[in-house]
Amino acid sequence: MKIKTPSDKKTLLFFFILSVFQLCAQQEDSLSRQFLMNIEIRPRAEYTSNYILAPNDSIDPYLYITQRNRISMQYAAEKWFVKSDLQEIHLWDQNNKASKIGSINFYQLYFETKFKSLNIRLGRQSVLLDNGRLFSDAPWAQQGRAHEGIRVMNSSEKFSNDFFILFTRNYNKVFDAFYSPVASNRYKYLLMNNFHYNSGRYFSFNSINIVDFLKSTTSDKMYARGTTGGRIEFKTKQWYYTLNSYLQFGRNSKGQKLLGYYFQPEVKLSLLKSTWRLGAEMISGSSPDISSGSSGDFDVLYGVTWKFNGNMNVFTRFPTDVNAKGLVNPYLFTVIPLNGKLSLRSDFHLFYTQYSLLNNLGKKMTTFLGHETDISLKYLPVRQLEINYAFSFYKSTNAMQYLPKIQDENKLAIWSYLMISYSFNAVNLKHYKN
Repeated sequence: MKIKTPSDKKTLLFFFILSVFQLCAQQEDSLSRQFLMNIEIRPRAEYTSNYILAPNDSIDPYLYITQRNRISMQYAAEKWFVKSDLQEIHLWDQNNKASKIGSINFYQLYFETKFKSLNIRLGRQSVLLDNGRLFSDAPWAQQGRAHEGIRVMNSSEKFSNDFFILFTRNYNKVFDAFYSPVASNRYKYLLMNNFHYNSGRYFSFNSINIVDFLKSTTSDKMYARGTTGGRIEFKTKQWYYTLNSYLQFGRNSKGQKLLGYYFQPEVKLSLLKSTWRLGAEMISGSSPDISSGSSGDFDVLYGVTWKFNGNMNVFTRFPTDVNAKGLVNPYLFTVIPLNGKLSLRSDFHLFYTQYSLLNNLGKKMTTFLGHETDISLKYLPVRQLEINYAFSFYKSTNAMQYLPKIQDENKLAIWSYLMISYSFNAVNLKHYKN
């Protein structure tokens, strides 16, 4: 065939490009099986001074190193999917100069069906719901957090609706329980529904409804506890508004009648070179006038606390870390991208108890507990490598001497870390239909 004019050449080029795209699309549609293996190596050094952070409970100052080595494998077919994340966590600290194994465990190991709108997942799995306040996969923690059970997932263009049946059992105690992804789960059984709606533009809504069954701390009884609520979001080009609220009721593990609440308003402003988030959290505690058989302590369940209450995790176990007095936490977060690979973040928190702590003479202390400042850097030099550094300090008031985290309330509490994460795909095998 003889091409006579430039327009004929353009036409021929157009049809050639179109045929290439069609061939690629057909190949993608005909993908029948895939096996992927990813390897991650993540060492992290941490330094603490004048405050207690697990696993240390006595040495001050304290420097230790942990390293997570994780092999993630997944096998996908047309109608089903298998996922496994095998991880080994190493420790180096002042008590043990040589390394030791903190844990060898499966972070995830599950089987999932794949249908158009209904999927079923069975096995050990990470659970991240909404913004991670009640259920999170705890990505910063070396061990992560996972749950065991069944997840039924139904989704459409604007709606998703997930139902969970979860349980715990007696886990292996050979390794350090602190580094297990499942050992911190406190329920015996848990039923949960998570519903999400996204309008696609300005509005979204998420609701979580939970019933967990807790073993009694004093007997063989089982107590049922309910948690219900949700979060609404409104978005414009630069502004973002959200309100998160939950109610908790039933009985806690002590058998006390429970009525607690959680409340979080927040507004975010996104500018060209910075993002600002201003908000507050209120986690309810027990009033001094409440009867011994009742409690107002809200439990934040299995979410992440550093994301909301400061990197230092001074307040992470509720109600223990606030002595059942509740917590009010106004905060201001700022994120500044310095360039395409480096970003700076600054978090500032004020902390108050909802009800006053009492000193040794029974007199009320101030409700103001102090303030925390977190400065962190994230650097992404290449696609597979991420470097994070943070420095945080907490300035206490005298009231902190009656809470379990700060050793000397008259001195600054300091925490810092350096973490390097390198991950890459070691195997990526694809099989196409003939």
